[in-house]
Amino acid sequence: MERIISKDGAIISYDRCGSGRPLVLVHGISATSARWRAVVSGFAEHFTVYAVNRRGRAKSGDSDQYAIEREFDDVAALIDSIGRPVNLLGHSYGGTIALEAATLTGNVRRLVLYEPSMFICRSVADAPAHIRRLGALLEKDDRDGLVSLFLSRFVRTSSDEIDAMRTSPGWSDRLEVAHTIPREMYAQASQYCFDPERFRTLIIPTLLLVGDDSDDDLKAGAEALHDVLPNSRLRGLPGQKHAAMETSPQLFLDEVLGFLKDSA
Repeated sequence: MERIISKDGAIISYDRCGSGRPLVLVHGISATSARWRAVVSGFAEHFTVYAVNRRGRAKSGDSDQYAIEREFDDVAALIDSIGRPVNLLGHSYGGTIALEAATLTGNVRRLVLYEPSMFICRSVADAPAHIRRLGALLEKDDRDGLVSLFLSRFVRTSSDEIDAMRTSPGWSDRLEVAHTIPREMYAQASQYCFDPERFRTLIIPTLLLVGDDSDDDLKAGAEALHDVLPNSRLRGLPGQKHAAMETSPQLFLDEVLGFLKDSA
């Protein structure tokens, strides 16, 4: 695991593997760099992969007061430390971070955003109440309950799907970083305002991915960006929801690599 120092002095860790043009991966909420475990080796056959551990995870540092803008700085700092143009891939909340980081550096060659979560809190009934419940569960150290509530209310994961996830290797990762969920959901609901007009001049070639079977609110961010980005394409992943990198890794790899191969 390697590290860089971000703009505010926080240490941000990342896992590096492979060879070739750099590819930076930014995971979403309730995750670490391990979220990419099913696809990272496939990416590493073509790229030098930098899988970020966002603030508060693994060996990454943190700050007393959370602000999503610091996460934009973190990813931009990593990109600029690499010293050459990179491909940048972000999922969900990490897609929002990747998009904003791309406005802070001139070193992004191509951008891939998988269901960036611009509107997730606006579409959930009683979102503030649910976010307060997340905080209350954290105070009780009920990490399983916290993660389950987040998945069911905000990601639209069924109870059967959550039960299946509990048996997977990734569940322990989710529990380990559960303390970051309330603050990130609060940031989406109350701190960060997505204004599509800001990105009309972002000319980076961009692939916007959605799961064909995802709820409309999870697709909304990608669709709104497709309307304003001057150089974007929108692709649906057949039979997939919000985690195709886990549920259909080869399909996910094929879509991303197909878009990035001209810049490899």
